[in-house]
Amino acid sequence: MGLLDTIPYLCLALDRDGRIVYANVTARAALDLKQGTLDGRRIDALLSPGSRKPFALALRRCAADGTPSGVDVKLPTGDSADHDIQFSITTYAPDGAGRPPLFIATGRDISAQKRKDLEFVRFYNLAHNTVNPLEITDTDGRIIYVNPAFEKASGFSRDELLGRNPSIFSSGKHPPAFWKKVWEVIGAGKVWNGEIENRRRNGEPFHTHLLISPILEPDGEVVGYLGIHRDITEQKHLEKHLIHAQKMESMGLLTAGIAHEVGNPLTSISSVVQVLERTTDDAFIRDKLELIKNQVDRISRIIRDLVDFSRRSNYEMELTDVNACVREAIAIVSVAKKAKGIAFETLSEPRLPRLALVSDQIQQVMVNVLINAVDAVDEKFRLLPTDRSAGKITCRTKVEGTDLLVEVSDNGNGIPAVHLPKIFEPFFTTKRVGEGTGLGLWVSYGIIKSFQGEISAASVEGEGTTFTIRFPLHITIR
Repeated sequence: MGLLDTIPYLCLALDRDGRIVYANVTARAALDLKQGTLDGRRIDALLSPGSRKPFALALRRCAADGTPSGVDVKLPTGDSADHDIQFSITTYAPDGAGRPPLFIATGRDISAQKRKDLEFVRFYNLAHNTVNPLEITDTDGRIIYVNPAFEKASGFSRDELLGRNPSIFSSGKHPPAFWKKVWEVIGAGKVWNGEIENRRRNGEPFHTHLLISPILEPDGEVVGYLGIHRDITEQKHLEKHLIHAQKMESMGLLTAGIAHEVGNPLTSISSVVQVLERTTDDAFIRDKLELIKNQVDRISRIIRDLVDFSRRSNYEMELTDVNACVREAIAIVSVAKKAKGIAFETLSEPRLPRLALVSDQIQQVMVNVLINAVDAVDEKFRLLPTDRSAGKITCRTKVEGTDLLVEVSDNGNGIPAVHLPKIFEPFFTTKRVGEGTGLGLWVSYGIIKSFQGEISAASVEGEGTTFTIRFPLHITIR
């Protein structure tokens, strides 16, 4: 038995009843007991209650067929925490006739490994269930782990990402010099954080605030990188809307001054033109004066639109029937020359709740949107008179969740994707010179926003456009 004292593991010799016959130096040190104090004691007395039955079963298995048996147990060792011990149990036949065989239980302290395993499980559960997208890469930048939140945010599955470089979802917006700087920081064992733009699997932009932390060994060697994303896509979307709204407000203040300064000279020019028309019979001069008068009228229309946008409404809000506003707008637009032959369809949800709005302004918005729809249909079918009856504009009203929706759809030329983000900007128009001021949708945008609403457009070039207006149902009279 003296040989067992040289083994750096806990060694216990047990008889068939599980009583300790011998304990080596390591076992006595671990249990903080002196030589001889363990002799005759049952192993059960040393084990934690939950470990007694598994150890007894391991003894019986070893006794049954003589093959080694293993078991993990918890062993109180005199300090504040139980130690996790992994025992391997074998049989031993001592020299000498008639001496009963013994069990040799050799134990290895695996407490540190258990703690690491527990820490890993806790980290895994935290990483797996957090709402923040997480990714882990090796030192070469290959992805070795992504959590479900990352799969959801990126649109890629785990199998599509493992082993790939994160450039798979790169937007290309950041130059190589940007990523070179990132690698210099994290390669030096430091943390990098900043905003980046990626692309989801379907091509949509995915904005995140990214923190990349090196994963270090105890000796400081970098063995991988942990990337923690915080989705700020919605924040970026709101910032863009805020900037646009601020630009609209600034433009409103500017146009109020422009309208005043330009209006007076136009009045003078118009008066002079009328005087000249009465004092000459020259056809050439009268033709040019008519041209001047038409251009003055055009400028006047632009000024009126500017004034409509920039001034605060003096109209009073009242409970308004949106369906009635839509019907009145269609009646106004449908009699225009361009609207002849175009089919107008109304799909109104009956008994819509009345909202606190200014009916004249809502009708103005509907007229502006419908005029754009008529122009789009007219442009598409202008050269095809036999098929002109195929032109169609549909107005739909309904309640959706907490909003009242008005949708105006046409089957006209549609709006090119490059122009779609600009259609609510002042003076932007795709119409020919003299056919539009580029202010109708801008004015409409301002009116809708004043009622806490939203106006947006979706279009497929060559197929048509749908304008959607949303009013919150909670609008109240102020």
